[in-house]
Amino acid sequence: MSQCLNPDCLQQNPSGTIFCQRCGSKMILGDRYRAVRFIGEGGFGRTFQAVDEHRLDTPCVIKQFLPQQSGSSALEKATELFKQEAFRLRDLGKHSHIPDLLAFFQQEGRLYLIQEFIDGENLLDELTSKGKFSESEVKNILTDLLPVLQFIHDNNVIHRDIKPENIIRYSQDNKLFLIDFGVSKEVGGSLLTRVGTITGTPGYAPPEQFRGMVYPNSDIYSLAVTCIRLLTGHLQKADGSDLLFDSMRMQWVWKQYVSVSKDLEIVLDKMLEDLLINRFQSAKEVLEELGKQKVSPKNNFPKIPASFTEHLGNGVVLEMVAIPRGTFLMGSPDGEGCDYEKPQHQVKVTPFYMGKYPVTQAQWERVALLPKEKIDLNPKPSRFQGENLPVERVSWLDAQEFCARISKATGKIYRLPSEAEWEYSCRDGTTTPYYFGETINTDLVNHNGKHNKTTKVGKFPSNSFGLYDMHGNVWEWCEDGWHGKYINAPNDGTAWSNGNNRLLLRGGSWESNSMFCRSASRNCNSMYDRTRSYGFRLVVSCLGNF
Repeated sequence: MSQCLNPDCLQQNPSGTIFCQRCGSKMILGDRYRAVRFIGEGGFGRTFQAVDEHRLDTPCVIKQFLPQQSGSSALEKATELFKQEAFRLRDLGKHSHIPDLLAFFQQEGRLYLIQEFIDGENLLDELTSKGKFSESEVKNILTDLLPVLQFIHDNNVIHRDIKPENIIRYSQDNKLFLIDFGVSKEVGGSLLTRVGTITGTPGYAPPEQFRGMVYPNSDIYSLAVTCIRLLTGHLQKADGSDLLFDSMRMQWVWKQYVSVSKDLEIVLDKMLEDLLINRFQSAKEVLEELGKQKVSPKNNFPKIPASFTEHLGNGVVLEMVAIPRGTFLMGSPDGEGCDYEKPQHQVKVTPFYMGKYPVTQAQWERVALLPKEKIDLNPKPSRFQGENLPVERVSWLDAQEFCARISKATGKIYRLPSEAEWEYSCRDGTTTPYYFGETINTDLVNHNGKHNKTTKVGKFPSNSFGLYDMHGNVWEWCEDGWHGKYINAPNDGTAWSNGNNRLLLRGGSWESNSMFCRSASRNCNSMYDRTRSYGFRLVVSCLGNF
């Protein structure tokens, strides 16, 4: 169906309708965005689910400015706040847990903001449908959202309206998105406060916000209130009364309604401090405090998941697979390989996450749009073009820049694998030259130039860890420098630096013969080299056991 956007009509029309059959209004915004259904409305306007007809009907969201305020000054302020959301999203740039700004324009006398559509349920709806949240679920909320808050604060933006309704759980991977920057505020330079219009939601906003003052840790306070409401199931009532807050003593009394570990209690209480000086000063500080807490069944931390998915925006995701701890023999046995793959030696590897596939061109292009850390990135460096083809013609330094950008955007520490981590993951407990046996052929691996180019990731069989294209397709950069033999190599799985600019590559490529595609095969080149067969995959370290 096609939804009319005329506020006085809202007629549902057949798909493909150009003008509303009831009122005659134009159905397409900006000649590309078509509303398909009404989602909801608030003080500033209405929200519609829509599709972008220029991008194969990719889902998106249309926000229509339709203020309820009356009077010129109130209307002027409402208009300013609606525009402000577009400005803040533009200034923040790309983040994997904030919906992308796609467009902002005026049509038929009305303002429209177009955003990426996040398919999921907000936390208030989740509380209503499923009931109170467990301690482990609330800790997951903190660890998901605190890096997002640190990102926006680092970019001089304060959200000012953190609450369950503004947090959406993405249906595909359960990751949380922070939405609705309509009342967010910019802070400039070293000035961390601005007197202005009182904004925010009663029952969530900190005391200073109702005096017209906001700071980065104002958002931390609101996030803590969100957590205690999810833990207890108690929201502020329409008349302003609140079971969780003793207005006579001006104190939060949430602990009367739920029992949590002492560790979480201490963290939430410090986030909820009335005095700014006593509150955590940054989201990073809260994360560090959570990180100090021991992982044990007693304090209800969840088990490390077998995989996770990083949402990069516009439907592009990065799938990461858990690689368990273990010990293996690294290098080639006698009778196989070259001298620089010897001597075989035992290595103990701690758990980590590794990319299910080498980084694709779609993933590369999304991250290349993020703010520069040290060097520029070409959004389309590859010779063989295709969204699901592995990115190639990237140097070791390019890969490092990619890691730096995605780490800053997500709050996770993405990096290249060590050479030991790469071989351990490729072998997956096997001792044969390839993870599926003694020999390979072009039905199992893209090598020997049969396809005369790279192939889509995931085309060939994976190993039992669920990793694809470890043999062939593109050479993959590792963190290590080149050493001619494994004498004095680390035995703990860490990267082995050599102090010069020659870095390790593993796995072989689409044009390599079978010898160079073995699990133990090694290659190296200058950190500046952008050969057509060079790509990479990512790793994230993790805490705990699995």
